[in-house]
Amino acid sequence: MNDVYSAREWLTVPDVAERLGLTPSRVRRLLEDRHLVAVRRDGVLQIPSVFLADGEPLGELRGTLTVLSDNGFTDDEAMQWLLETEDAIGMAPIDALLAGRKAEVRRVAQSLA
Repeated sequence: MNDVYSAREWLTVPDVAERLGLTPSRVRRLLEDRHLVAVRRDGVLQIPSVFLADGEPLGELRGTLTVLSDNGFTDDEAMQWLLETEDAIGMAPIDALLAGRKAEVRRVAQSLA
């Protein structure tokens, strides 16, 4: 799998459900509603643990996923972009979101259209 993926901790849907105190079906609903994004790794749907903060999905993630989706990104492409270093930001976009740089991340995401 991609090198940017190997540096992150990955969780299955049941793992995320346990961490958030939800049912797996509620986690799948969060995926459908774009509060989270997942990719298949070794045939299993997985979510990076960094997408969770304080017992819930990272709040800044949903809007960023919407911008990427509106620009034609698939879930796999959005995941790749979020986790790999983006030259215009100087770090992985997910790390910039965690650092409070939401506006910058979304501006760069919009420019990718």
